Formats: sequence, C-alpha cells, structure tokens
Amino acid sequence: MDLNLSQKRAIVCGSTQGIGKAIAVELAQMGASVALVARNEEKLQATLQELDRATGQQHDYICADFSNPDDLAAKIKAYVATKPVVHILVNNTGGPSGGPIIDAGLDEFKQAFSNHLICNHILVQAVAPLMKQAQYGRIINIISTSVKQPLPGLGVSNTIRGAVANWAKTLSLELGPFGITVNNVLPGATVTARHTSLIQTKAEKTGQSIEQIESEMLANIPAKRFGSSAEVAAAAAFLASPAAGYINGINIPVDGGRTGNL
Repeated sequence: MDLNLSQKRAIVCGSTQGIGKAIAVELAQMGASVALVARNEEKLQATLQELDRATGQQHDYICADFSNPDDLAAKIKAYVATKPVVHILVNNTGGPSGGPIIDAGLDEFKQAFSNHLICNHILVQAVAPLMKQAQYGRIINIISTSVKQPLPGLGVSNTIRGAVANWAKTLSLELGPFGITVNNVLPGATVTARHTSLIQTKAEKTGQSIEQIESEMLANIPAKRFGSSAEVAAAAAFLASPAAGYINGINIPVDGGRTGNL
C-alpha cells in the first residue's frame, strides 16, 4: 500500500491544536512538507518548531483569520505564488456555538457560512490550479457526523456542515477528471477542546454533572469510548495518500459506530 507522501506539499487548517494538529503531524510523519494555517502566530511558531523537531523536515505556516475571508484570500494567494505545487488541502476550522436552531440569530448562520464554506472555497480556488498541474490533488474536509444525522443542540452547525458536504460532493464531480479527489472526514465524539467546551456548556445549562453527560454520550457509542484526534488524523492521512486515489466524493465517519445510518 502506497502511503508515502515524500515530495508532497500539504496545507492543513486549524493546525495548532486538536484534530488539525494531529493531521499535520501525521502527514509530516508520512513525508509531506506541511504548511500550518491558524490565526494565532505564537501558537503557529510553537507548533512549527514541534513539527520540525519531530520530523527533521522544513515546514512553514500561514497566519490567517477565518473570520476575515479577505485576509485569508490575500494570504493564500501570496503563499501559492511562492510555491510550485500544492498536493493536499485539509479544510478544518472550529465549529459554531451550540444551541437550538430556533434560537439562533441570523448573524450566527452568516458567520458560520463564511468561516466554513466561503473560506474553504477560497482555499480550493487558490490550490486547485496547482493540483491540476501536478495531476495529484487531495482535498479533505473535516466536518461532522451531523451531515448524516443532525446532532441535538447543534442547530447552526448541523446546517452549515450539511452545506459544506454538498459543496464538497459537487467539487468531487468537477475535479475528479484531473486526478483530484474531494472527501469528507466526519469525526464523532472526539476528545478536543471543543468537545470539552460543549460538555461544560451543557452542564452549566442543564445542571447535570459532566460525568452524567459523558455517560449519556457514551451510551450511544458502540465502542463505549470517545475518539482521539490521532484516530481522526489517521483517516484523513489515508485519504491524502496515493493509495486512496480511487476514493472520491464520500463521507467517512470516525465515530466508534455512533451514527445511526450507513
């Protein structure tokens, strides 16, 4: 099985913590040169040093804020102008705040749509020409199992994730002839800062203990445990590899079997 990413260049968003960082590490260990993307330059520099030390390779970063699409567009345009090729793009950014959809403000939908779909599109438009030239492209979107089965209390997220999934499927049809695949990884309950924050918020709103909430969540997961960022990263890394060249336009849940449909 060809999992070698030597001579491949990857851009990984949201890569200073959680799932994004785990994906950056995994791709680098497989031989890729990785460009980290996040808004906090101090964290980017620290993560870059970790990556360089761990792999003995030279990586770089792009400091950009997804709440400002114009800033992202300028930064990615400047970056690709200096690079001969980009082979892998991992779209990943923090999800919207929780809460019932009926209570969501219009600005919450607009901001989430911009952060997730608009920014993803900006990045794809910047790198797709380079992928076409290389005849090798892997666009991987880290979304959520809510694209298959909406999650209670995540109204805005459920809505926006579904839009991103359909955008990705459409892209897969258009870019497939150029050797570019577009796939979605759907993390389930994964131990990250967002996972912890959602549980804490629910505990504050309901008066339940964190232990009670976790127990209820685990009862719906056949694996009876939460996932790790590394496990999600493994799925993304496989999709980025040459071995996954004929896998295109699909959703892959990494959720311990929780999602109640195929």
